Amino acid sequence: MSTALFGLTFALAAPFWALMILTPRWSWTARVVGSPLIVAPVLLVYALLVLPALGAVLPVVTAPTLDGLRELLGTADGAAAAWAHMIAFDLFVGRWIWQDARERGVPALVTAPVLVLTILLGPLGLGVHLGLRQRWRRPVAAVAPVA
Repeated sequence: MSTALFGLTFALAAPFWALMILTPRWSWTARVVGSPLIVAPVLLVYALLVLPALGAVLPVVTAPTLDGLRELLGTADGAAAAWAHMIAFDLFVGRWIWQDARERGVPALVTAPVLVLTILLGPLGLGVHLGLRQRWRRPVAAVAPVA
C-alpha cells in the first residue's frame, strides 16, 4: 500500500502547483488556491500511512534520535509518510508564497521559479521568497493607517 500512496501523493498536489505556476492570474486559480484545504488530499494520504503505525512513529518524534529516525525512514511506510509530510507542507508554504506574492505585486515570472524551487527544495524556496518579498510593496492591509 505504501508504494501506491507514495505515487499518489504528488499527483494529488500537482494540479494546485500547476495552477499557481502556469495560470497565476486566472480567476479560478484564486478561487481554488484561496482555500487552505487544497492540502487535505495529501493530509489524508499522510494519515493513512502514519495512523496505523502510530506506535512506532510516536517514540521517534517525541524523543528523536538520528538512529531512530533513520530506522523509521528506512521502511517503505516511513519513507512514504515522510514524502507525504514534505509534499503537504511544501504545498501549504507554496500556497502562502503565491498569495503573498500576489498581495505584494511580485511579478508572476519572478514567483514561478520560486514556486518550482519550493516544490523541489521547500525550505530554500521559502528562503528565496522571504528575501525577494522585501523588494515589493507591503500588502495593502499592512500599510493602512492605524485609527
